[in-house]
Amino acid sequence: MTPEAVTRKGRPDRPLTITEQARRAQLVRVTIDLVARHGHAGTSLARIAEAADLSKAAVLYHFPSKDAVVRAAYATVIEALTTAVGAAVAQRDGAAALEAYVRSLVGHLRTHPDHARMIIEAISGEAGGDDGPRATSRQRSVADLIEAARSAGDYREQTDPDLLAVLLNGAIDAIVAEQLARPEFDSARAADELVDLVNRAYRNPPR
Repeated sequence: MTPEAVTRKGRPDRPLTITEQARRAQLVRVTIDLVARHGHAGTSLARIAEAADLSKAAVLYHFPSKDAVVRAAYATVIEALTTAVGAAVAQRDGAAALEAYVRSLVGHLRTHPDHARMIIEAISGEAGGDDGPRATSRQRSVADLIEAARSAGDYREQTDPDLLAVLLNGAIDAIVAEQLARPEFDSARAADELVDLVNRAYRNPPR
C-alpha cells in the first residue's frame, strides 16, 4: 500500500501533496517502530502522535484510525520484504532461486528486526496480516519455486512442492524468531544449514 492509496475519512480523494506524503511516511515509520517495541495493543493513537511530535487530530487528518496507520505500516514492511526477496530470486533459476529465497528472506529480517517483529505481530492477528507458514499465498509462491527447480531437474522427481514449502517456511520462521530472541544467534549460518539440508534431501546429483 502506498501513501496515495489511503484516502482521508470524509474528504474527497485527490492526489496528496509532497508534504502530506512525507507526513504519512513519517507516521508509518514511527508506527513500525512502536509496534515492534510495544506490540499492536501497546501502540495507541496517542503514542503514535507523541512519537511523530503531532497532535492526535493531526494523525487523524492523514489516517482515519490507529488501525489504518498500522495497516499502512504493515503494508510498507511487506512491500520492502517482497521487493528485497523478489530481486534476489529474480537473478537466479532452479534450485538457486529457492536458495536465494531462503537466504534473502532471513537476511532482510536480520537487517530489519523491527520489520520482523511487525510481521510476527501481524501473524498473531493483531496487525491485520497473514504471512505465517500456512498463508496460502506464501505457500504457493515457495511451492512454485520448488516446482520450477524440480522441472529444471535440480530436485528429485518425487519431491512434493507443497510439503517442502510448508517445511521451509516453518523453518525460516523459527530461524527469524530465534534471531529476535537471541541477537547473538547466527541466522545467516542457520539459513545456510537449512539450504544444505534441503539440498542433501532433495537435490539430484550434479549432471
